[in-house]
Amino acid sequence: MTESLPAAGAGTVAVGGLRVCRMGYGAMQLTGPGVWGDPPDRSAAVRVLRRAAELGVDFIDTADSYGPYVSEELIREALHPYDKIVIGTKGGFLRTGPGEWTVCGNPAFLRQEVEMSLRRLGLSTIDLYQLHRIDPDVPAEDSLGELALLQREGKIRHIGLSEVNVDEIKAARGVVEIVSVQNLYNLTDRRSEAVLDYCTNEGIAFIPWFPIATGRLARPGGILARLSGEYGATPAQLALAWLLRRSPVMLPIPGTKSVAHLEENVAAAGLTLTDDQYEALTAAG
Repeated sequence: MTESLPAAGAGTVAVGGLRVCRMGYGAMQLTGPGVWGDPPDRSAAVRVLRRAAELGVDFIDTADSYGPYVSEELIREALHPYDKIVIGTKGGFLRTGPGEWTVCGNPAFLRQEVEMSLRRLGLSTIDLYQLHRIDPDVPAEDSLGELALLQREGKIRHIGLSEVNVDEIKAARGVVEIVSVQNLYNLTDRRSEAVLDYCTNEGIAFIPWFPIATGRLARPGGILARLSGEYGATPAQLALAWLLRRSPVMLPIPGTKSVAHLEENVAAAGLTLTDDQYEALTAAG
């Protein structure tokens, strides 16, 4: 078994009333091509999830639309009854085929998806349920109001948002307590900088999806390539270490189908960038 640093190496972050290690795992890639259907090797997907738990990862991110349903089913198969593991899932997309996503924030649909996620995951309460997207055709207060009702019924513990701006977060907080925001964010794509700053100031967990993006920075002569040689770490590990340094509310969820890549990602939790390294990466990105 490959030795790796524990996911707890970077400390913990609060997700509402829950505390989890700051290196999570995103389970979207465990499905088939186009985030559709079963994986080519179901047993390999189960092994990745179980290895994540062995390494100390205690936050697993998924969604009913991953598969659809396949990711949640794999998580139950691999990890139920979730000893000290927090499961965060999402709802708000209809799937009609590989790579096809249609936003649906209809309250009745969201209620149906919550009930189905509870059954698939084998839970009586979902620790974190995030609205996958705000539906432009449905008032956000209606979608969030239904989730708030499900929360009062004990079916959801905490509520989060995905792909939102600061004004949308503020409006949502007028309807229900928001404990997490999941936006695209990485070293080379920082369009959600204002959202991250808001979450940092407000103590809201920020869950960057697609957290590993290195691009030109990892090419020969690039800053990541240079630091990789100096540090003895991969460019992906350095990109994750930069995220963890960027904000104390950061909760990266790198996903992979490979145990080896999982172990590499988790090991990034034990890296500490110097001030010069952090500033150099920040400026280069």
